[in-house]
Amino acid sequence: MPDTPKEERREEPRPEREYERTVGTRLRSFGRELGPGLITGAADDDPSGIATYSQAGAAFGYGLLWTALITLPMMTAVQLMCARIGLVSQQGLAAVVREHYSRFLLWIVCALLLFGNIVNIAADLGGMGAAAALATGVKSPLWVPLFTAGIIAFLVFSSYRFMTKVLKWLTLVLFAYVITAFLADPDWSAVLDGTFHPHFDISREYLLTFLAILGTTISPYLFFWQAAQNVEQHNEVAAPGRPRRALERELRTAGRDVGTGMLISNLIMYFIILTAGSTLHPAGITTVNSAADAAAALEPLAGQGASLIFALGIMGTGMLGVPVLAGSAAYAVAEAGRWRRGMNRRPTQAHHFYIVIVLAMLIGMGLNFAGINPMRMLFGAAVVNGVLAPPLIVVILLICNNRKVMGEKRNGWLINVGGIAAATLMGAGAITLLISWL
Repeated sequence: MPDTPKEERREEPRPEREYERTVGTRLRSFGRELGPGLITGAADDDPSGIATYSQAGAAFGYGLLWTALITLPMMTAVQLMCARIGLVSQQGLAAVVREHYSRFLLWIVCALLLFGNIVNIAADLGGMGAAAALATGVKSPLWVPLFTAGIIAFLVFSSYRFMTKVLKWLTLVLFAYVITAFLADPDWSAVLDGTFHPHFDISREYLLTFLAILGTTISPYLFFWQAAQNVEQHNEVAAPGRPRRALERELRTAGRDVGTGMLISNLIMYFIILTAGSTLHPAGITTVNSAADAAAALEPLAGQGASLIFALGIMGTGMLGVPVLAGSAAYAVAEAGRWRRGMNRRPTQAHHFYIVIVLAMLIGMGLNFAGINPMRMLFGAAVVNGVLAPPLIVVILLICNNRKVMGEKRNGWLINVGGIAAATLMGAGAITLLISWL
């Protein structure tokens, strides 16, 4: 009997293998879509943010876990608006404000943004140095200049594509805080109560911490970074020799990217508050001066492993957050001044842009040696962000509903509701805080 031809004996693909290939292809495609939104969300959980969230957990236990449920939709709406501004207008946020609104107001915003970012850079570098000292035994003052020099070199000499690739992989360090939360052995019934049954307090400390959480989570520097990075991403996709995608497709991609980034950001915030609420608060440690202090305090309470993971997470998130802080300040100032800008430009092509980055980094480093209390700097920056964010969100809403800027891609009702809620809640928090001081 003759052999069966090869084509007749060819094994039919099994459904499960075909399904695995399909799922794998979709996951790889989804991973390639992630970029500005993922990096922006992850950068929000920088050492300054970790210190703020640790302080919230230390001072109030699980009492502020519920904030993650309200910041997620608001943060997503605001960052998505910024991404859409960048993609539709092909300009950063500061450039659009300069063109359509008050330039005097823009420079005031840029000055406040620069102040807040430099203070945040200082606090982050200090936290990274202290975390490195905790992990290695080498003193913190030796680490701060090393981290500063490394980040400056990374921002000045790397291309946009290389920078985004590195920052995307660095987002994985955030899951260290999920691990430490489980190592802390929390009381899960109390966790659920703190998450879904908010307990309000009208004390000045509670209001200050609440506003600091909002100012750290929904931060003005993220607005400028998001829009500018979506412009750079579009230019990278539309580069010569690369197929140009339709705007509608880019907007859908940005929606998935931003949604993923904000979900991760708020999830990590939740677990940091949970970790501090499970360990520091029951032990009577109600004040945290830095993220590194939180890591050190964890050791006798949750074990050396939890402390080390927390410390390594601080260094990793610093390497992610500080470039975004310095870069967003440079984008905002360069756009306001009509200077050449962009991570794909060489320093000789955009020297003003890179000068802002270097100065912000060096001043931030210098503040670590000026004897200023880092937690006061951090909370001051967070409160400035909390006060600056509401009017900025109003401007973003105006831009996203302006036909001259957005054309047919203006906001829908759902994203408008999220933006209005963010501006209203943050504005009310700022006003309430001012009244409490008076």
